[in-house]
Amino acid sequence: MASSGEASEDKVRQLVKEIGREIQQLSMAGCYWLPGSTVEHVARCRSLVKVNLSGCHLTSLRLSKMLSALQHLRSLAIDVSPGFDASQLSSECKATLSRVRELKQTLFTPSYGVVPCCTSLEKLLLYFEILDRTREGAILSGQLMVGQSNVPHYQNLRVFYARLAPGYINQEVVRLYLAVLSDRTPQNLHAFLISVPGSFAESGATKNLLDSMARNVVLDALQLPKSWLNGSSLLQHMKFNNPFYFSFSRCTLSGGHLIQQVINGGKDLRSLASLNLSGCVHCLSPDSLLRKAEDDIDSSILETLVASCCNLRHLNLSAAHHHSSEGLGRHLCQLLARLRHLRSLSLPVCSVADSAPRADRAPAQPAMHAVPRGFGKKVRVGVQSCPSPFSGQACPQPSSVFWSLLKNLPFLEHLELIGSNFSSAMPRNEPAIRNSLPPCSRAQSVGDSEVAAIGQLAFLRHLTLAQLPSVLTGSGLVNIGLQCQQLRSLSLANLGMMGKVVYMPALSDMLKHCKRLRDLRLEQPYFSANAQFFQALSQCPSLQRLCLVSRSGTLQPDAVLAFMARCLQVVMCHLFTGESLATCKSLQQSLLRSFQAERPALNVVIFPLLHEGLTDVIRDVPLVHLDEITLFKSRVAEEPPNLWW
Repeated sequence: MASSGEASEDKVRQLVKEIGREIQQLSMAGCYWLPGSTVEHVARCRSLVKVNLSGCHLTSLRLSKMLSALQHLRSLAIDVSPGFDASQLSSECKATLSRVRELKQTLFTPSYGVVPCCTSLEKLLLYFEILDRTREGAILSGQLMVGQSNVPHYQNLRVFYARLAPGYINQEVVRLYLAVLSDRTPQNLHAFLISVPGSFAESGATKNLLDSMARNVVLDALQLPKSWLNGSSLLQHMKFNNPFYFSFSRCTLSGGHLIQQVINGGKDLRSLASLNLSGCVHCLSPDSLLRKAEDDIDSSILETLVASCCNLRHLNLSAAHHHSSEGLGRHLCQLLARLRHLRSLSLPVCSVADSAPRADRAPAQPAMHAVPRGFGKKVRVGVQSCPSPFSGQACPQPSSVFWSLLKNLPFLEHLELIGSNFSSAMPRNEPAIRNSLPPCSRAQSVGDSEVAAIGQLAFLRHLTLAQLPSVLTGSGLVNIGLQCQQLRSLSLANLGMMGKVVYMPALSDMLKHCKRLRDLRLEQPYFSANAQFFQALSQCPSLQRLCLVSRSGTLQPDAVLAFMARCLQVVMCHLFTGESLATCKSLQQSLLRSFQAERPALNVVIFPLLHEGLTDVIRDVPLVHLDEITLFKSRVAEEPPNLWW
C-alpha cells in the first residue's frame, strides 16, 4: 500500500478482510487522509512483523488497541502528535513494544513517545518536527517531558538516527534523548547519525558521548552536526570498520582533513556506498587559510577520493564552488567518470563548466540572444550551432567534459545540478526569501547543450536543475523528455533570465513525452501558469503531485480547474504565486469542492508566496508532501541507503 492516494477506506477494509491474516509487512506511510477508525483495522493483520504507519492519524488509545493484537511485530513506524499519552498504553501493548527491534518515530510534540517501552531496540530513527510555538502562539518547551518515563533502553542499540527540522525546541528535545546515550554508550552501536540544520552547540553530555564512542565503538556510518566536527580532531580518534555511509554536510572539512582523517591517506574504502560532502566548500582543496571558496580545486585530492572510494553509488558535492583548473584529464567531471557504480550524483552547476572556453563552441550569436544583466548591460553567451533557435532540440557537445561524464555513467538514476548560490524562495518555518544571490560566474558557460547532454541517461528517474542562468531556450529539456523515458520526478528552478521565463515552449514540448512523470516542482519568478502550461501538463498521465513557487507569478484559475478535471491521478496541488489572497482562497475552495469527494487524499494549498501567513499554512501540509516535493533540498546521499524498509 502506498501514499499515492489510492488507498480508500473501503479498499483498506476489504484488503484486511480478504488477506489480513497472511500479511506480514504493511506500509501505510503517508496515508494522512485515512481516519483512525480505518487505520485501526490493521489490528486484524495478526501475523504482521513490520508495519509503517508514519503520517497516519492515531490516538494513544487506538495505537494501544492495535499493537495489543500484533504479538509478532518487530518493526514499527508511527507519528507522535500533540495529545499523545503513554499512560494510556495497555500492558498488552507494552508487551508488543518490548519485542520491537526497529522503531521509526516522528515527533510533532515534545515526548519520548513509545521509546521507553521498547526494551529490545536495535534500530532507532527519530524525526523531530516540533514547532517552537503552538497555533495559538504559546511557546513550547522540552520541560513538558519532565515526569514522563525518561529511561530509553539503548543497551542493544546498533543504529541511532536523528533528523531535526529547524527550531530550538527540536534541539532541546533531542538532547534529552542523547543524555541517556552519553551515560552509557551501547557496545554494539555501529551507526550514529544526527542531521541538524544550522548550528547545534556541543554540551558536556555530547562531549562525553563522543569520547565514549571514540573509546568503545566501531562505526560503519557517521553523520554529526557541523559544530561538533569543525576544528576538532574527533575523526582521528573514531574507529571505522568497512564504512558504508559518511555525511559531512556543511562542515568546514578541508581536503587535507578529508584525506588524512577520513580516507586515512588513501586507505581502501571500497565499502563506502554513499558520501555527502554538500556544503563542504574546502573539501577538495588543501589546507589554506588564504583560500577563497571560488579558487580552483586540488584535483589530486579528488583523485585520491575516487581511487579509494571506487564503489561509491551516491555522491553529493553540491552547495560549493568546485572549479577545475586546466590540465589534461584532471577536470572534476573526468575524475568522477571513473566512479562507474554511481547511481545518484549532486553537483554544483559551476563544477561542470569546462576549464577554459571551448574551441568547438560557436561564436556568440547576434544581440537577439544576448542575456541582459544588471542595469541593461548585455553579456553575449556562446550558443551551440544547431538547427534554428528553437527547432526542438539542442545539440549536446560530445567534447564537453559534462557530456563525457554522463556517457561514462549510463546507469545514473538521480542527477542534481544546483547553482552554488541557489537558495529556494520558500524555506522551512520562515517567511519567503525575497532576494537571492547571483549565480557563480563559471555557471554562465553552462547552458542548453549541457542540459541536452542529460538525455544520454536512459535510466534517469529523478532530475533537479537549479540556477542555470545561461539557459536560453530550454531546448535541452526536449532531449530529456524524449530520451529519459523513466523520469519520475522533475524539479526546475531559476533557469535562464530571472525577469522572464524563457523556456516555456521547450517545457511544454518536453512534457508531452513524460508519460511516467509523477512529481513536478517548478520554482521561477514571473512564471505564468496559464492555459498553455496546464494543457501541456495534462499530457502527463501519471502526474500525482504539482508544486509551483513563483514570486510575482500569475495563475489562470479556469486552466487549473480544467487541468485537475483531466488529470485524475493528481492528489497534491501546491501553488505559491503573486496572486491575491482572495484569488488564491477562491481557487482552493473551488478545487476542494469539485474533487475532494472522489479523491480523499487531495491536498490543495494555493497561497500568495510573500504573504505573512505562509508559515502557518505550511505547517498544515502533510509531511510526506512537504519533505518530498514542496520544500527544495538536495536529496542525494541525504540519508544512508536502505535506512528504513
